[in-house]
Amino acid sequence: MAKKPGPRPSKLSVYLYIPNIIGYIRVLLNCTAFYLCFSNKILFSILYFFSFVCDAVDGWAARKFNQVSTFGAVLDMVTDRISTACLLVVLSQVYRPGLIFLSLLALDIASHWLQMYSTFLLGKASHKDVKDSTNWLFKAYYGNRMFMAYCCVSCEVLYLILFYLAGNQTEKLVDVLTINLQKISILSFLIATSVFGWAIKQVINIIQMKTAADVCVLHDIDKKYKQ
Repeated sequence: MAKKPGPRPSKLSVYLYIPNIIGYIRVLLNCTAFYLCFSNKILFSILYFFSFVCDAVDGWAARKFNQVSTFGAVLDMVTDRISTACLLVVLSQVYRPGLIFLSLLALDIASHWLQMYSTFLLGKASHKDVKDSTNWLFKAYYGNRMFMAYCCVSCEVLYLILFYLAGNQTEKLVDVLTINLQKISILSFLIATSVFGWAIKQVINIIQMKTAADVCVLHDIDKKYKQ
């Protein structure tokens, strides 16, 4: 016998779900972080990274307390994309060529927006549901939480380190990376270990964008020929 659902929740109760409250805290942390980014790099990095860690906590809370919601998923996605976009914009202002970071920003937003939209077209509950994909790397990324976490953390850590190392607004990205990779230090170790995960994440973004675009195109074709 199927278990009857509980009482219908109110709109306010959904907004006050624990994972959604964590999402609001992430927004406040990011706003404070970017307000301080040029005056206190260390505090900025701590606040930004703590907000990033909360991204994993809200997902855990949603499953733990059975408070999964579409609003929460969208809030999570939008917060992720905006925070990363803002950091990439800041990096584009302190490194040359800045177009590198703006291109990464465009790829990140286009990839995730198309993936989210294609998810709704397919009627899936989550944009992470890629079990029907034929690309092994794409399936491995979303199918293994540890692998995905490594790639995502690598991106954020690399961007934060680059911001921390930037001394002025005329830094050349290649020079900063080359100089620091030649040193024996914790930062050089973190750069070396995060570059690989960052590279995989960019490949995933390209695969995701192409796969999601194909879904949109096939949706139109199927819709046209079913009429």
